[in-house]
Amino acid sequence: MAQVSSSSTTLIDVDPGRALEAVADYRQVRPRILSPQYSDYQVVSGGQGRGTVAAWKLRATKSRVRQVQVDVDVAGHTVIEKDANSSMVTNWTVAPAGPGCSVTVKTTWTGGSGIRGFFERAFAPLGLRRIQDEVLANLKEHLENDPENDPES
Repeated sequence: MAQVSSSSTTLIDVDPGRALEAVADYRQVRPRILSPQYSDYQVVSGGQGRGTVAAWKLRATKSRVRQVQVDVDVAGHTVIEKDANSSMVTNWTVAPAGPGCSVTVKTTWTGGSGIRGFFERAFAPLGLRRIQDEVLANLKEHLENDPENDPES
């Protein structure tokens, strides 16, 4: 069975530390930035960074809904979400970029085998990338345009 992955990156005009803090905030920020494909979002324990456990449903396609429960870890500038229900791992990596930072979200999982696996490897990354793009756009909007996030206010 082959690894399947999807990745998306955006540039955000904020300090990398603020972006990393926002990415690791599962209580306040995460519910605000999730796209409509996410439902039943809840923080099971923790809420900020390492040790957080969060759960949600992700409607990846019209017919496929995944029940996700992640354990969160933080390594350097990366927030790591490991799904307890599957092989799925999502890394949110923040890096300095010009006057702000880049945020990359990369999700990897072990794909199926046979013809099902072929179609999963061919099409699942495209659908997930659209979801990732929307979540990153929401994060960018939240960090750049929310007056509560202005360090000078």
